[in-house]
Amino acid sequence: MAKVFSKKQIERYASPRRIADLGRQVTETLNAHPRVQWLESPHVQLFVHQNFLSAADCDLLIDMIDTDSQPSTLYKGTEREGYRTSHSCNVDPANPDIRRIDQSLCDLLGLPQTHSEILQGQRYQVGQQFKDHHDYFHESEKYWQMEGPNGGQRTWTAMAYLNEPEKGGATAFPQLQYEVEPRRGMLLIWNNMSLDGTPNIDTLHAGTPVDEGTKYIITKWFRLNQWQKAWVP
Repeated sequence: MAKVFSKKQIERYASPRRIADLGRQVTETLNAHPRVQWLESPHVQLFVHQNFLSAADCDLLIDMIDTDSQPSTLYKGTEREGYRTSHSCNVDPANPDIRRIDQSLCDLLGLPQTHSEILQGQRYQVGQQFKDHHDYFHESEKYWQMEGPNGGQRTWTAMAYLNEPEKGGATAFPQLQYEVEPRRGMLLIWNNMSLDGTPNIDTLHAGTPVDEGTKYIITKWFRLNQWQKAWVP
């Protein structure tokens, strides 16, 4: 039987008021940064920072991903054949370079590192993709029983491109009819929630298939509360 959360727990794990306050705080921080550009959309808060990562850091992360990545997974009970076909790995949080990169991401958004998940690396080879999905948690899904107490709702996503595949591999936002082409070192940031602090369905996005070459990215997800530990399927 699924656990039933109390009203107090529901409020703690996914409080629209707190999420909205957090969204305003991060938006103000990003808008004040001279190198962050707002990608004007009336439906989703999207930002970009060109050359966020150096070429050396991109190469370092690519090597780590190639060394440790395994086939990407989905939450148990949500698996669909051919839906997510990339390879992924959690990079070593004890590595000094990873600590530096990780902290720079948190500093850019003005969010505490304790409220973020481990930095994840992903590799997409020819034909691989991650079909349309949301980064926020669907609270009706079974995995919310774990993720609610494990840091609460996912709020912001920060994703950096480590290279530029020869063809394909764009990040598509179908509800916006908008695609972001991979650019080495570029950081893409978006708020998974609406201005009122509820999940924003318009943040639906996909890693489109790579047609030629290989695509490497890193992704960092931020939570409403302190993140506790990695999910174990």
